[in-house]
Amino acid sequence: MICTMKSNVVSKPGQLASTFSIVAFDPMTKDLGVAVQSRYFSVGSVVPWAEAGVGAIATQSFVNVSYGPRGLQFLKEGLNVDEVIGRITRDDEGKDFRQLGIVDSKGNASAFTGSRCLEWAGSRVGKNYAAQGNILAGEDVMKGMVEKFESTKGELADKLVAALEGGQEGGGDARGRQSAALLVVRKNVGRAGYGDRYIDLRVEDHPEPIVELRRLLVMHRVYRLIDDGEEKMATGDLDSGLSLIREAVSLGPTIDDAHVDLGIIYLKLGRKDEALKSFRQALKLNPRMKTMIKQLPGAGLMERDPEVFRELDIT
Repeated sequence: MICTMKSNVVSKPGQLASTFSIVAFDPMTKDLGVAVQSRYFSVGSVVPWAEAGVGAIATQSFVNVSYGPRGLQFLKEGLNVDEVIGRITRDDEGKDFRQLGIVDSKGNASAFTGSRCLEWAGSRVGKNYAAQGNILAGEDVMKGMVEKFESTKGELADKLVAALEGGQEGGGDARGRQSAALLVVRKNVGRAGYGDRYIDLRVEDHPEPIVELRRLLVMHRVYRLIDDGEEKMATGDLDSGLSLIREAVSLGPTIDDAHVDLGIIYLKLGRKDEALKSFRQALKLNPRMKTMIKQLPGAGLMERDPEVFRELDIT
């Protein structure tokens, strides 16, 4: 059922994005984020909205996607979280079908559940977060989310995914599982300093979407370490680069890129035996990496060492 919109007034309920989600703020890092899981295809393309230094919004149930960008704009204009909810629902004829959670850049949070959302539907609001859901197995979903979020240590992303895991343990979406997403924003953290998307992960269709989201979060960290390590290498800080790439290998031992970078750094440090071991592990994981390793000297990324290339059978 597709909504029709005119001047932000919605005359039909809209697409049903039944789900459980959480929006939250980290007062230490200033990160803002949204995590969501649903028995709905590609929930990450609909529910999560966030902007660094502004806030985070989850818009769901018979979803009005405009709640996301409009809500963030109202926050930028200085409205508080309750005023934002009032403004975006005020002229929406389908508001009784809607659900949303919102948190601002100071940790103020609020939630709204329309009177005609399908049961079980409700929310929990706490310090720096709001959790909400509809068509849930029961209230235990909210309880599980809150308990896991509040008790989990680490970065905001860890706490958000833990909240989803707690919600699933509490019964989750009454219809089952299909997709999940995680969005965390932080100022000036995009590639080369552009943009604010620190973590943007989506599981579109999977029998265990939260499990897969957790796996993707680990991979995100591995590749972030690789990027940071390569940046240190480029500036000549080989010790820092080595430390970062070693951490990447430890966290993601099956990621061939990390082993290649480790080999490059070891070779730059004159540690040939360790370089060979790293390159061999990369090739064991992915023999096609030989083509790339062969080109590294020509690109100026490492010296061509005849002994190393001979041992790797690279001609």
